[in-house]
Amino acid sequence: MSENPATPLLDTVNVPADLRRLAPDQLRQLADELRTEMISAVGTTGGHLGSGLGVVELTVAIHYVFNTPDDKLVWDVGHQAYPHKIITGRRDRIRTLRQGGGLSGFTKRSESEYDPFGAAHSSTSISAALGFAVASKLQGKPGKGIAVIGDGAMSAGMAYEAMNNAEQAGNRLVVILNDNDMSIAPPVGGLSAYLAKIVSSRPFLELREVARKLSRKLPEPLHVAARKTDEFARGMAMGGTLFEELGFYYVGPIDGHNLDHLIPVLENVRDAAEGPCLIHVVTQKGKGYAPAEASADKYHGVQKFDVITGEQVKAVAKAPAYQNVFGETLAKLADSDPTICAITAAMPSGTGVDKFAKAHPDRSFDVGIAEQHAVTFAAGLAAEGMRPFAAIYSTFLQRAFDQVVHDVAIQNLPVRFAIDRAGLVGADGATHAGSFDITYLATLPNMVVMAAADEAELVHMTYTAALHDSGPIAFRYPRGNGVGVPLPEVPERLEIGKGRVVREGTKVALLSLGTRLAEALKAADALEARGLSTTVADLRFAKPLDTDLIRRLMASHEVVVTVEEGAIGGLGAHVLTMASDEGLLDAGLKIRTMRLPDTFQDHDAPDKQYDEAGLNAPQIVEAVLKALRHNSAGIEEARA
Repeated sequence: MSENPATPLLDTVNVPADLRRLAPDQLRQLADELRTEMISAVGTTGGHLGSGLGVVELTVAIHYVFNTPDDKLVWDVGHQAYPHKIITGRRDRIRTLRQGGGLSGFTKRSESEYDPFGAAHSSTSISAALGFAVASKLQGKPGKGIAVIGDGAMSAGMAYEAMNNAEQAGNRLVVILNDNDMSIAPPVGGLSAYLAKIVSSRPFLELREVARKLSRKLPEPLHVAARKTDEFARGMAMGGTLFEELGFYYVGPIDGHNLDHLIPVLENVRDAAEGPCLIHVVTQKGKGYAPAEASADKYHGVQKFDVITGEQVKAVAKAPAYQNVFGETLAKLADSDPTICAITAAMPSGTGVDKFAKAHPDRSFDVGIAEQHAVTFAAGLAAEGMRPFAAIYSTFLQRAFDQVVHDVAIQNLPVRFAIDRAGLVGADGATHAGSFDITYLATLPNMVVMAAADEAELVHMTYTAALHDSGPIAFRYPRGNGVGVPLPEVPERLEIGKGRVVREGTKVALLSLGTRLAEALKAADALEARGLSTTVADLRFAKPLDTDLIRRLMASHEVVVTVEEGAIGGLGAHVLTMASDEGLLDAGLKIRTMRLPDTFQDHDAPDKQYDEAGLNAPQIVEAVLKALRHNSAGIEEARA
């Protein structure tokens, strides 16, 4: 059965069951159409491009061979899953990617039955797929767990923890190592593909099992020698000895873009009676789209772009990006301080550490996707007199919380935490939002926590952190560009635990932490227009609090409102605790705390996210007016 080559096969595939009706010789055409559709969609919306282009053939092959969704396919991180989304019933919405109300840029359980496990942070796929595989085994279901994990994600210890525990899943667990950096792969060609097909075949596996049984009847020294000979021979031919030691049957490497190689190997593994299996496929980021092939790093994540030229549509920035301000400031400070060094966990450009690395390559460390190691590595550097800056996204630092507590805070080591992507992050949504760092850091003894209101404040805080040698210190700043204030030529060392009054008033006090300061100032203008004299303070520090300033403002204002870009338990909670401890609440003072809502907010434009969170100027004004109305009603009730 063969269709007219001019007929768009992709139009006939809504779900993988449709794909499995195609003849093998039609899959190449389908893959080409799928790649074209993905390029068009991402050109319209922006998003992750290179990684998805690299797994088009692999996506087609997996869904063709395995019985998804009964077989559970887990994509590590999930940013490469756009082709998967297109052929799993979401093609009609693919141009809503990362838009408000549209498809997530990652896999998401609530979005489709073909997304059995939500992702966005790396190195979780093998653990999750193992869970699915064992659950199917225990419940007597036929389903397998299939994890697709990149070579970069294999730098995280969690992947090996899962593999070390995988034998109990038996042949229900399949791990596909997507090696798109050629970091561990020997040359791939016809011979390696032939070997992979042979060693994954049922006859070979059955023969191998017979040989094993016979070798067990040999005297122990000969039995051990036979086992080692088998491992050594296959290791020499194909690699994979490490995976074999972890209990996996290793197959590969094979060309991840050659469907004639992929399909037979996947079928053999699907039908094998062996235990857990790892298939090593080699792919190319950006495959099939020349601009992305030529510059894989720049086309990993893209803005909207012209499909013909590859040129990305970028808004003209009115101010520098926060991460670049940090990286350039730190590099300048390091010019005169040889103890300053920078650590990032696979995000050099995202954190600005790439700027530092250009100036000081010997003091810059990219440890890969290994945040736990990054923090304890920084602690070791600090213990020996260096001044390490661990530049890690807020949402990724969560993965190393135990190390922050045990290896840094308890020992009071002066590690500097540069926390990027603080607050809401727009199109990346809940998985990347920096919602919790104020709460989880400000609760720790010995920790100092700062938040920059603008890019000039970020310069001061970077300098302050560099000079702070008495314990750990953290400073947070958001994704994106600054507000356009001039950068200081000479940075200022801030006094620890001291805020600043930006605007003086008498009736309402707005206590801001971080970049909501601009909205607090807008709110103050609106309140002044209503005749309500308003003070705006930039507290700068969530810990230690500027208790003198807060106490003074509470004593002289009728309403005090805290505003922060963080979850409950942060600045507002600490201010309320202080007020309670000092008996200030007994005086009838009206205190309101404004923070992120107790929900995981979906992706949208940042301004819309903050509107939804109730943290823009109109909501601040409404909170003040509501408090005043409540206060007036209480006074009238008391008089009556």
